[in-house]
Amino acid sequence: MLAAERAENERLRQIIKELQCHRFGRRAESLPIDQFLGLEEAEQIEAEGFAGEEAADPAKRAERARKRRINRGSLPAHLPRLEQVVDIEDKTCPCCRGTLHAIGEDVSERLDIVPAQFRVVVTRRPKYACRACEEVVVQAPAPARLVEGGIPTEATVAHVLVAKYADHLPLYRQAQIYARQGVNLDRSTLADWVGKAAFLLRPVHARLFERLKASDKLFADETTAPVLDPGRGRTKTGQLFAYARDDRPWGGSDPPGAAYLYAPDRKAEQPIRHLQGFAGTLQVDGYAGYKVLAERNAVSLAFCWSHVRRKFYELAQSGPAPIATEALARIAALYQVEAEIRGCSAEERRAARQARSRPIVAALEPWLKEKLGLVSQKSKLAEAIRYALSRWQGLTRFLDDGRVEIDSNVVERAIRPIALNRKNALFAGSDGGGEHWAVIASLVETCKLNAVDPQAYLANVIARIVASQPQSQIDDLLPWAYATQPLKAVA
Repeated sequence: MLAAERAENERLRQIIKELQCHRFGRRAESLPIDQFLGLEEAEQIEAEGFAGEEAADPAKRAERARKRRINRGSLPAHLPRLEQVVDIEDKTCPCCRGTLHAIGEDVSERLDIVPAQFRVVVTRRPKYACRACEEVVVQAPAPARLVEGGIPTEATVAHVLVAKYADHLPLYRQAQIYARQGVNLDRSTLADWVGKAAFLLRPVHARLFERLKASDKLFADETTAPVLDPGRGRTKTGQLFAYARDDRPWGGSDPPGAAYLYAPDRKAEQPIRHLQGFAGTLQVDGYAGYKVLAERNAVSLAFCWSHVRRKFYELAQSGPAPIATEALARIAALYQVEAEIRGCSAEERRAARQARSRPIVAALEPWLKEKLGLVSQKSKLAEAIRYALSRWQGLTRFLDDGRVEIDSNVVERAIRPIALNRKNALFAGSDGGGEHWAVIASLVETCKLNAVDPQAYLANVIARIVASQPQSQIDDLLPWAYATQPLKAVA
């Protein structure tokens, strides 16, 4: 009884440490944001000191200017250039007063920013009549618009979408920014534009997810999406399920993409419904709903070593933990192999894993079982070990398939923009707002994965759909198809 109480006390102490760390400590295993901010402040102070030195010593100023010219690189070629010529007033020789002639020039480039500017696109449609036929009036038809009778161009709507879903600016903040330039747009007006655009883009979102499901390997994760519940006067917890594909680490030919689907709950029926028809490898965390999916469908689960590592990391951060520390060292050896083979072909990755990673994994399993027998079964360490051992088959799947990643960090990165948007916007206004969130965020994130400017893409796609409704050519509207097209300016 005494041993059991001591074990329970140790477990409770560990839980308290985790809660304290969650409340007051770091929330990520990488360099925390406050350290970045501290570095920024230090760099600013250093720059201020350099400015003072340069003001007092022209030689130092010239030397540092020379180094900046060498190290600053070149500005992108696609940016427009505004030429400024700084010329002499008197072009006669100061010695003999003869005429000077040009022998060359020095050219320097600086980056300039023009704040966002509003402009008004005026569309005129002349009317024509026949002098002989009084009833005949001919006029070109009005071009189709996303918001009939409204004031925004498709580029304006795209700007609002990108600001909200890529730059995490809620609509009320955007309205405040526009008001500073004398353009008064009510938040409800912006919301109307977003709703119309989301409805228009639903088929593109659906097709994007269909193309992802046609793959033989996907990443999956989910995160909360607080949604306003007007009947109760508070928010309820919805879910945004994220499904991603990224075959670039092994040179796959399919373009990367991410699709989000909103659901009112986190039940296993949601991923089962979403992934109906998918057959292949699904890389996931420890969420039990995916196990139900694997039991019902032809889906193989590959579990995430990053989640296994995180549990031991939390224990090692809380104080002396020799078993957790050694587990971290063994897992780090696996990641060292992955770092060295990233970018190799699938077969090369598989061969390297068989030769180098399999012995590490083979030694790790019995070691974990041995340590599990030495610790209290109620401790957090025992929970961490059981978490790994209960998922061992899925954790070792990456050894036999070079296309499978060691973790699900691809989709974890796709979840981060959702978390930032959730932090700034606090909640979605309704289940419909959650669905809008999923539609636009999917296209924005896929643009980012394919190095496509989401502003240009959304403006172009909205304009094309409004103009022609090209349902039979919807594949041409996907972000990775746009990446291969020349950039088109859309008014």
